[in-house]
Amino acid sequence: MMKTESTLSDISTKISLLLIQKKVLLFMVLTAMLLVSCGKETAKIKINSVTEELPSLTAEDFEMLVSDSTVIRFKLQTPEFIRHKNEKDPYTEFPKGVKIEKYDAEMNIVSSITCLYAKNFDSDNRWEAKNNVVAVNFKGDTLKTEYLVWDTEKQKIYSDRFVKIIQKDQVYTGIGFESNQDFSEYHIKNLKGNMYVNVDE
Repeated sequence: MMKTESTLSDISTKISLLLIQKKVLLFMVLTAMLLVSCGKETAKIKINSVTEELPSLTAEDFEMLVSDSTVIRFKLQTPEFIRHKNEKDPYTEFPKGVKIEKYDAEMNIVSSITCLYAKNFDSDNRWEAKNNVVAVNFKGDTLKTEYLVWDTEKQKIYSDRFVKIIQKDQVYTGIGFESNQDFSEYHIKNLKGNMYVNVDE
């Protein structure tokens, strides 16, 4: 992914701001650092009374465009998110998955990440993605796994599960993975396989 460092750090910080301030109706945050926030969102929103049993905020069919100096940088889409503010370690849950796309100045998609389930924790802006996680960088390298952690404070991505990395002419598989946040420097900890692909076929 191109500039995954920006994508993950920015989105984590904005998610935290958006969902901590439930009475602000989540229209000021969600996908970039504090210095960017000019966006467009559409969502069905429900604010619950604050109890220990109920999530404090839910939204369906949520979409946000985040821009910097009038240029759209990110698009985030999710069928549903649930804000769990009353937990010991508050977090935002995406039980039906999330899709994030990053754009260049010409509105071309330069990177993307999707998964079927995700959490974002307030305490350290850590993301956990599960179930059919797919990340693609600007070169077209594709990472596939069932579990991935984005540690935005340490600026790294990692997994302790089976991973597959698909490049233009090679496919790597193994157990355990670590990368910088832009997914430009990465390695598989326990390499199990390396297969060359005939691009002429």
